[in-house]
Amino acid sequence: MKLFKITKSDIDKKGRGLYATQDIKEGTRIIDYVGKIITKKQTENSQKFDNAKPIYLFNLNKKYDMDGDVSWNAARLINHSCSNNCDYNGTGLKLWVIAIKNIKKGEEITADYGFGYDEDYKQFPCKCRSKNCCGYIVRAESRWRINKKFSIGNQQPNK
Repeated sequence: MKLFKITKSDIDKKGRGLYATQDIKEGTRIIDYVGKIITKKQTENSQKFDNAKPIYLFNLNKKYDMDGDVSWNAARLINHSCSNNCDYNGTGLKLWVIAIKNIKKGEEITADYGFGYDEDYKQFPCKCRSKNCCGYIVRAESRWRINKKFSIGNQQPNK
């Protein structure tokens, strides 16, 4: 039995997400992240990777990226959350999604997209509504830098 099903997302109201079909224990490998292996040069020269539209691109190493924007990649439907329950792991040119905490049946499977805090961060608003959400899709280590303008609590740096 698959560990997930695809259905309408609570995070991305216009899109879909993956939901646990059973309780999933921390450390469980849930799904492989698959796609086309492309060179960094192909990534740089492609009009496909434009921040104005969804991008399913992973940096694999200094030479290669993975373009996960293929119909057979259900893992591309995993939505970002600032309180993610999964992370991406991999070796060589392979990637997979692993549970970083216990996930209850019916819970949406989420990951931290790991976007950097740079001049473009405001292009990527976060919709997760978790208590530590900073309002933008920015990796956990950088969220404290954002002075959030709405009322969901800020994440502060560790002291």
